[in-house]
Amino acid sequence: MTEREINIAVDGHSSTGKSTLARQLAERLRYRYIDTGAMYRAVTLYALNAGMAGEGKVDEKSLVAALPEINIDFDAAHGGNHTLLNGVNVEGEIRAMQVSNHVSHVAKIAEVRKKLRELQQEAAGKGGVVMDGRDIGSAVLPDAELKIFMTADPEVRTERRYIELQAKGNPATRAAVRENIAERDRIDTGRKENPLVRVPEARLLDNSSLTPEEQLEIAARWAREVRSGLKEA
Repeated sequence: MTEREINIAVDGHSSTGKSTLARQLAERLRYRYIDTGAMYRAVTLYALNAGMAGEGKVDEKSLVAALPEINIDFDAAHGGNHTLLNGVNVEGEIRAMQVSNHVSHVAKIAEVRKKLRELQQEAAGKGGVVMDGRDIGSAVLPDAELKIFMTADPEVRTERRYIELQAKGNPATRAAVRENIAERDRIDTGRKENPLVRVPEARLLDNSSLTPEEQLEIAARWAREVRSGLKEA
């Protein structure tokens, strides 16, 4: 009997490396990777470019009205998982600090979450998906066979994010990154619509002192355990 393809939900705080782990785990298992954070960032970029967001505020009414015009897809043809916004590769733009400063405000809008949740659930309909975000195990894929909740020390998260931004040529100070992470945590855990929570069945992965390779081995072992258990059942 072959092992059944499962869905894997990866949740956790901002800048804990959820996307890195989810992408690597999908490659290891030969599953499809869905970056839900990139989807919210793409909607945020759309809002910023259209003048619907700025100075930490979002024109919710205008953005909700524009949702039917926003199409998001992923292109893995050239290596990696590039985010397409209405057919345009925006992978670099959505990682900028300006987007980071507004994405949590966009992500708390109920209509935005509903639209993207439907797209995410459709993508995972046949199994074999690794999906990361902040409400995957609790709201998007509540029946996922493996749920992982990632966390790390705030200072470790700050340094990782700062180094990432510097490498990509995005100007930012450590103080600004630290403040952004704290604010995103506050919004993510406090929003009314599907807040960030660790569901009881989620396995905790604190990667404060782990390398990407070490955390991948832990997650891959968990996936093997779950798949093996389902095969035996």
